Amino acid sequence: MTVMILGLLIFLGVHSVRIVADDWRAAQVRRMGELPWKAAYSVASILGLAIAIWGYGQMRLDPTWVWFPPVGLRHAVALLMIPAFILLAAAYVPGNHIKAKLGHPMIIAVKLWAFSHLLANGRLGDIVFFGAFLAWAVFDFRSARRRPQQPSAGTPRLAGTAITVVAGLVLYYLFAFHLHVIITGVPVM
Repeated sequence: MTVMILGLLIFLGVHSVRIVADDWRAAQVRRMGELPWKAAYSVASILGLAIAIWGYGQMRLDPTWVWFPPVGLRHAVALLMIPAFILLAAAYVPGNHIKAKLGHPMIIAVKLWAFSHLLANGRLGDIVFFGAFLAWAVFDFRSARRRPQQPSAGTPRLAGTAITVVAGLVLYYLFAFHLHVIITGVPVM
């Protein structure tokens, strides 16, 4: 579990710079330039996520059970992941009402993903892994709401919202029925 925690510290630490040191981050972007900052940020993020995922896989080999979730909670996860994928899509599709209304749909998607996976996983490592993401998302959402709002990427339109919903549903289908078992080794149902 130590490796997983190290990966989480790197990944979530990099993603927490705006939460705890936004002025420092802005100074580094000015000093380094936007592209080098984004490159360093991306490399550190990918490295941290890879270490966390590898450590998570290792943790599953010798789990410590805290509780045994009812099998029915798997259905709750499957259901909660539908809006999570729609929210994820809303972060990237321009001109949709979801992003215009919520402001930070990706962070809300992370909250839903982490919370739903906490419901259906009772190993200590699962609780640490998903709990860390949930805690980070709560703090990041609060921090993002306090920052000045960025100008909208366009007027929300029904077409943009429809594309967002369809894209989210397609992503959900692909991930739930094809990619989840490949990436995690665990079937959705």
